[in-house]
Amino acid sequence: MSFTSQWQNNRAALESSGERILVALRKGTSISANPGGSPPLAPDVANRCFQQFAHSYEEEYGGFRNAPKFPSPVNLMFLMSYWSVNRSTSEGVEALQMAMHTLRMMALGGIHDHVAQGFHRYSTDSSWHVPHFEKMLYDQAQLAVAYITAFQVSGEQFYADVAKNILLYVSRDLSDKSGGFYSAEDADSVPASGGPDKREGAFCVWTASEVRELLSDVAEGSTGGATQADIFMHHYGVKEQGNVAPEQDPHGELQGQNVLIVRYSVELTAARFGITVEKVSHLLASARAKMADVRTTRPRPHLDTKMLASWNGLMLSAFARVGAVLGDEASLERAKQAGNFLKEHLWDSETQTILRSCYRGEQHELQQMSPSISGFLDDYAFIICGLLDLYEATFQTEWLQWAEELQLRQDLLFWDDQGGGYFCSDPSDSTILLQLKEDQDGAEPSANSVSASNLLRLSHYTGNQEWLQKSQQLLTAFSDRLARVPIALPEMVRALMAQHYTLKQIVICGQRDDSDTAGLLAAVNSLYLPFKVLMLTDGSPESFLCQRLPVLSSMFQLDGVATAHVCQDFTCSLPVTDPQELRRLLLDGATDS
Repeated sequence: MSFTSQWQNNRAALESSGERILVALRKGTSISANPGGSPPLAPDVANRCFQQFAHSYEEEYGGFRNAPKFPSPVNLMFLMSYWSVNRSTSEGVEALQMAMHTLRMMALGGIHDHVAQGFHRYSTDSSWHVPHFEKMLYDQAQLAVAYITAFQVSGEQFYADVAKNILLYVSRDLSDKSGGFYSAEDADSVPASGGPDKREGAFCVWTASEVRELLSDVAEGSTGGATQADIFMHHYGVKEQGNVAPEQDPHGELQGQNVLIVRYSVELTAARFGITVEKVSHLLASARAKMADVRTTRPRPHLDTKMLASWNGLMLSAFARVGAVLGDEASLERAKQAGNFLKEHLWDSETQTILRSCYRGEQHELQQMSPSISGFLDDYAFIICGLLDLYEATFQTEWLQWAEELQLRQDLLFWDDQGGGYFCSDPSDSTILLQLKEDQDGAEPSANSVSASNLLRLSHYTGNQEWLQKSQQLLTAFSDRLARVPIALPEMVRALMAQHYTLKQIVICGQRDDSDTAGLLAAVNSLYLPFKVLMLTDGSPESFLCQRLPVLSSMFQLDGVATAHVCQDFTCSLPVTDPQELRRLLLDGATDS
């Protein structure tokens, strides 16, 4: 019997059956807090999460589990946060080693574009060599934050350089003149040699003959009169027959091609060819620049010019965080452009609603979807996080004020009054039969995980205790998942840790553009302090922050110079004016956590 006739003859039975199925689905997918419940203990959850990561860690090349291997920045950020409160334990040291080794091996691997920067989507093998060549905005955003965090932790310029190169790629290839960021570049394109069919990686790979022809100059002073190509091919594993194993190329698209991967340190390459490290570094940089020029003449992969609010929020965070740590004004300016883009083009001030996306039209003009699509939970959560990061990088309170407004709107649209936490979409939307709460941090963090941190940060910026309570209710709603499989929610475990250890409030009293203020801010930004909020105040009672936190009006400058006050659990340290003394104070506090 056809469905039409079933509907005509047995409509009541079908509707009843459908309702029973919906009830079962709602019950099976429900994530709710028990009345009077509380979140699980953060140290226990964090230890369990670490153990689960340690069990799946791949020691030789880093990363977790077997191929295909994804970057999974949420995992790495958890491990560095876990280390930050367990620095003196073997587990903490192991967690840090896992994160740093993974980040280093990814940066040396073929998943990292050594010629034109940025990271590809994932590696098809365990050694990060042969990638799926697609480049996603959300990967660039999260990896830039992970690498700049690794720089804060280690002080190694290597990690800062990777972070800067990611932002260089995004600024050059994924940026719209409006200030927004495009979503992705495809994996395949037409080969430079021609032909009607696109091939995976055609834009990025090289034959040995191409490299030899392009880099034919003799390297002065090298052993045996080696050419620039000899040195480059040795360093990056370029082989005459290609360096892609057949099992990594099931469709034969990479036959005879090379995916660049760093095989030796600069020091070993220098020793191999009898020249200085500085000379090798210069030769390799020169070679990469020549190859980048050649790539601009190749047919480019398709560019997805859709601009998603959520991913733009992630990228806003990246430019703000990297700019703050490095004191890089260009990155901070780009972050502000992104903030202005979001407010101008993806915020409907009349309806007080975020719009999901816009895109670049055929004439490169900005176009909205018709009809426009209202934003989902992740759009709000990721933008709020980006705005908080932008405030901490620029101390322009307009960003903090907008974050406060958006959080109020997010609460109104998505908060579950009965069970706690946020629904992914507006529960009043009758077209959505099943309201869900995302319970996994995957390629992107879940919006509830990010919201748990946003609420905590905003409660410290505004004194709004309701947001502190909401953060706790949210974490309580996810208690079962956090207790059983915290590895599925590493970003939420970080929020749970932040609530347990309580956020440090670092208050700088001074003028934003003064050099003594800059010195204190640089001291703070040189350290990885995952559980803190950073504020700048001039003590004016009329200021946005002092209106919400009147206690700030009583904080003062010592002898007319910028002064730092570090507070936690309603107790403040003695005021500090020397950047090195502030650094020591913050390091001592981090060690004590």
